[in-house]
Amino acid sequence: MSRRGGRSLSFSRTELLDLAIAWLALGVAFAIFLNPSIVQRVIRSGGVTVGEVLRAFALAMLTVGVGFLLHELGHKVVAVYYDQVAEFRADYGMLALAILAAMAGFLFAAPGAVHHRGRITPRQNGLISLAGPAVNVGLAVVFLALAIVGRGFLAEVGSLGMIVNVFLAGFNMIPFGPLDGRKVLAWNPLVFGVAFLVTVGPGLALLLGLFP
Repeated sequence: MSRRGGRSLSFSRTELLDLAIAWLALGVAFAIFLNPSIVQRVIRSGGVTVGEVLRAFALAMLTVGVGFLLHELGHKVVAVYYDQVAEFRADYGMLALAILAAMAGFLFAAPGAVHHRGRITPRQNGLISLAGPAVNVGLAVVFLALAIVGRGFLAEVGSLGMIVNVFLAGFNMIPFGPLDGRKVLAWNPLVFGVAFLVTVGPGLALLLGLFP
């Protein structure tokens, strides 16, 4: 697939390995965090079936894992479009910490990031940063549709996937530290304001219980 500057979208073996490890680690971490009762029963050596464990893991992989990794790939696609050298690199220390945090009962995840380099304008950098939250907004809509039309496990995937992606989009648009919102604000305050409302607004609505 050719891009604006002639660079093609490609993945090195190292990048593919990092993506796979990040996806698996996030699946493990959030399966633990979202299912504390299963963890407690495993510790007590009783009452847990293989089916329960696989179901919890699959649910985390298909919702949290997909949301995190497609967010990062959104950054990569736009970066490559602007002729950047861009690759995802997993943060193994943070992935291990995410699993340990989940076992301790609290939520923390920083799986890694897409690193890009090359000549770039503030506008292009802002659009690269905006791409990740935009992907999460799109995924939230897709998962919401699945929650509405799906049944059983598919409906559960849709419901959790919608919630996860709403919060991922909103959290990453906070204009602080290395988060995407800070870079978008530095490029264009008006674009940031609109994106902030679109991403943070639904997250606040969920927290306040304004969605059914």
